[in-house]
Amino acid sequence: MANIIEITDFSAPELDVYARLTEAQLLNRHRLRDGLFIAESPKVIHRALDAGYEPVSFLVERKHIQGEAADVIARCGDIPVYTAEFDLLTRLTGYQLTRGSLCAMRRRELPTLAEALQGARRVAVLENIMNPTNVGAIFRSAAALNMDAVLLTPACSNPLYRRSARVSMGTVFQIPWTYLGENWVEELRGLGFKTAAMALTDDSIAVDDPALAKEERLAIVLGTEGDGLAQATIASCDYTVKIPMSHGVDSLNVAAASAVAFWVMAGPAR
Repeated sequence: MANIIEITDFSAPELDVYARLTEAQLLNRHRLRDGLFIAESPKVIHRALDAGYEPVSFLVERKHIQGEAADVIARCGDIPVYTAEFDLLTRLTGYQLTRGSLCAMRRRELPTLAEALQGARRVAVLENIMNPTNVGAIFRSAAALNMDAVLLTPACSNPLYRRSARVSMGTVFQIPWTYLGENWVEELRGLGFKTAAMALTDDSIAVDDPALAKEERLAIVLGTEGDGLAQATIASCDYTVKIPMSHGVDSLNVAAASAVAFWVMAGPAR
């Protein structure tokens, strides 16, 4: 049965996770298994629960306890459900809750690279993509367009940050992902992958080049907003690939580019 708790004290320490701890503090990089993340909206929370993540507490707008959040609350036994009216929750968190629901959940240890790539044929590599909205959008495209895993360099925004998970519509809980080490191109090569750097250079081949479709295992490498991929990364990859542009447009937003690249290079739905 739900444990409904009316918020009467903004300074209550049990509300720190929603009101006062930053995403970086929740992450707890040095003790990941002790870290937390915030899942926002019933759909995202459901997908996190489906993936086996452990809920700690809820923060829910009062009207949603018997409304949109009812089903997800029912799945979580008697964990605390802190509640108040919309305006008070907005003052507490500093933002408007999507669908009136937040859930603090425990992080898990990430899979190794080999574990994340088990059986994978097409994967995405994100290099230094720091905007959580872009990371979330790329995950959503990856899940929808037949990618088997997403790999991130350490400077990328964490996929379980609240905004990333929300923008992804919870697909960050459905597709395998992990962080890469320093020599990731060679690690991928050792696991049988060819690498395709998405970059506009004089020797780039088109995204629909037949040679790419013939590769048994291919990693599609996407670079940071604005600067794109590092020159050293482009030089170390097996292919340099471009999306042909028209009307003088020089590039797409990285999230939009990812959707085009995944659709063309991942092949038909399986």
